[in-house]
Amino acid sequence: MYDALAETIRVEGTRILATLIRTVGDVQLAEDAVQEATLAALGAWPVTGVPPEPRAWLTVTARRKAIDIIRRERARPGKERDGLELLELSQVVPDSVVQDDLLRLIFTCCHPALSPPTRIALALRTLCGLSPAQIAGVLLTSEVATTKRLTRARQKIAAARIPYRVPADDELPARLPAVCGVIHSLYTSGHAPVEGQTAYDVDVCAEAIRLAELLHELLPEQPMASAVLALLLLTEARRPARIDDDGEVVTLDRQDRALWDQQLIDRGIALLNDSLLRSDRQADAYQLQAAIAAEHARVPSYSATDWREIVRLYDLLVSIAPSTSAQLAHAVATAEADGTASGLAMLDELPPSPRWYAVRAELLARDHRYAEAAEELTRSLAGPATDPERAHRERRRQLFLEGSRLVPDQL
Repeated sequence: MYDALAETIRVEGTRILATLIRTVGDVQLAEDAVQEATLAALGAWPVTGVPPEPRAWLTVTARRKAIDIIRRERARPGKERDGLELLELSQVVPDSVVQDDLLRLIFTCCHPALSPPTRIALALRTLCGLSPAQIAGVLLTSEVATTKRLTRARQKIAAARIPYRVPADDELPARLPAVCGVIHSLYTSGHAPVEGQTAYDVDVCAEAIRLAELLHELLPEQPMASAVLALLLLTEARRPARIDDDGEVVTLDRQDRALWDQQLIDRGIALLNDSLLRSDRQADAYQLQAAIAAEHARVPSYSATDWREIVRLYDLLVSIAPSTSAQLAHAVATAEADGTASGLAMLDELPPSPRWYAVRAELLARDHRYAEAAEELTRSLAGPATDPERAHRERRRQLFLEGSRLVPDQL
């Protein structure tokens, strides 16, 4: 019983919250109502059984709880009326081309009065249910900084009375970059989580792809919407080969490409090509990332990879959208194209991080500098990592400590 409720909240919680925010127009009220509905389910479901439609049950109950909260607030002595009308459970969705509640609210959170990183952080926290630590991992910042950003955002929304309303249809393209940022960040949080017991979260990745599909259907003429969907599909295509039957991480060079989803690859490449044609081949960051993923996906083996083309694409990417993850990948591609020394030199220009130490360890091992590689992996293990990634680094560290002679396709 309790497992069913926990699973419903885990999978459907963000959609329930999004529906309620759309209905009541207030984030805090919606969050309080959903919490009360969850408590009501804890009391009711063990007696009545799990309802046939758990999400619908929680949504209706949360709406009723919202009405109760409004009534309680209005009944307080001296409480100023806040202008909210009691809500009808059958309230009609306002006219908008955006019909999915979660996508509607992502557009709503991406208000131009907020900075782009703040819009993404707010949407990931409020609508996608990510913790400050998860958001920090996606945005490559600290948990403390993320928490402060979220607090300031809510204070600004309250002080400026920024309404939680769905933007007009003609406002949607202006908010598209931030919405794409939210969807891509949501996928990243599932595809490459900072911590946890699994190497990826299938449900989070599926939800991000669902939103990307809806966004592409909503704005099919927008190159960025097509590029984000292409990037997610090309990345998702490789997921079946990322973990072996024993639950161990399989690096790109050792993956069985027969397990890659060719249909996703074909569609991703087609979307990318269409996106580039619509933008006169002036690529944005999502198009470049999708192009890099396509370069990996289109060749039959790791050895056939066109590393010089990938380096060229990374050169463009870090020039228009520099990030730590892109710079680390750029260094790895450079090592493949121009030799280990070039890759290490590029790494030395970047600030150290747990991932930086892990990458440097692998490059050092290629030069048979195993003792140094083991030291770098030890440093990488001091930071956060998923259980499979941590186990992978431990195994590699032990191999390096033993001074094993590893053949190139193992490294």
